[in-house]
Amino acid sequence: MMNPSPLYLLSCLVVLLLLPLPSLFADPDPLQDFCIADLSASTSVNGFPCKPASKVTSDDFVFDGLSKEGNTSNMFGLGITYADVLSFPGLNTLGVSLIRADLAIGGVVPPHSHPRGTEAVLVASGQILVGLVTTENVYYSKVLTAGQLFIIPRGLVHFQRNVGQGKAHFFTSFNSQLPGIAFVPLNLFGTIPSIPNDVLTKSFQVGDDVVNSIKSKFAS
Repeated sequence: MMNPSPLYLLSCLVVLLLLPLPSLFADPDPLQDFCIADLSASTSVNGFPCKPASKVTSDDFVFDGLSKEGNTSNMFGLGITYADVLSFPGLNTLGVSLIRADLAIGGVVPPHSHPRGTEAVLVASGQILVGLVTTENVYYSKVLTAGQLFIIPRGLVHFQRNVGQGKAHFFTSFNSQLPGIAFVPLNLFGTIPSIPNDVLTKSFQVGDDVVNSIKSKFAS
């Protein structure tokens, strides 16, 4: 039997080196100690350019937004405070971000997904029902109390709902500086321009009146 050629072995090595990368990292690894995002830069490629090191101060490494309760006076009873690269430029290239979510009594984080990050939910106060749905339509859920943690794999549809007798809040962390969030109700009924009614009536097996009624609730 012929021995494999050096070119074949080199090709195999390159494939083995490259294959694990997408599964191990949500964001690319940084190439320097830090890269405070310059959000005013006119160009960016899968991230933001670095602020000149000479202009970096201690304040660039601090964010106090998560200490404040969010405004829950909306249809969902939900207040969200983001600590991602857009609100906290110090996270640029570090592959991490956080969210604080406050829920009024009966409040809900509607079904949604994060296309670029796995989520860890840590309840800080109250009782919160957390649920997720797999790509095989299997539903997993648990009512969590303060100090308990729930993991949500990247890209899966999930929700959180306050099922306690008072206000509740929780923190989430992501392995991405900008995990993205796609709310299912808004994606379907609040787009600009609107998804054609015949697509939605056929998909949900309902009439135009139902679709139009739902769309009216999410009209911008």
